[in-house]
Amino acid sequence: MGLLCDYFSAASDDAAAAVIDVLGGPRAASDTGSEVVELNGIEPFVVLGKLEELLTGLDYDSITENLRWGHAVAVRHDGELLVVSLTDEVQAALATASEAELRGVALPWSQIEEFWGQGEPSDLAEILIELAALARLATARHERLYCWVSV
Repeated sequence: MGLLCDYFSAASDDAAAAVIDVLGGPRAASDTGSEVVELNGIEPFVVLGKLEELLTGLDYDSITENLRWGHAVAVRHDGELLVVSLTDEVQAALATASEAELRGVALPWSQIEEFWGQGEPSDLAEILIELAALARLATARHERLYCWVSV
């Protein structure tokens, strides 16, 4: 079945956490009022951390020390279902990046070990464009980004 990852925005950690009890996650939640970007297999820990490193120039180890990096705001079923926060830095980097910048970072991102040589830069560029649109919307609404993860 794989790893299901839905990226979404919410006004607070509590609002994001409420999505965990909705069967089907944020896509099925009728009251989130926000867009959802479904990126199955693109997890919010290492893969997004490496993206943040490429977008911001921050060292990966520094990123993982950020209190919002992968912070679980809700956990169910011994961790098989989670809602985790993304960092404000990755949100800001995505929200302010131009399409050309996003397309440019897709190639080095595609080469990270976690894609096992299967990351297609053109596909990843489209994913980055979707994530950036979500980040812009969240920023405009004064919301933060989260990821609903189902194993």
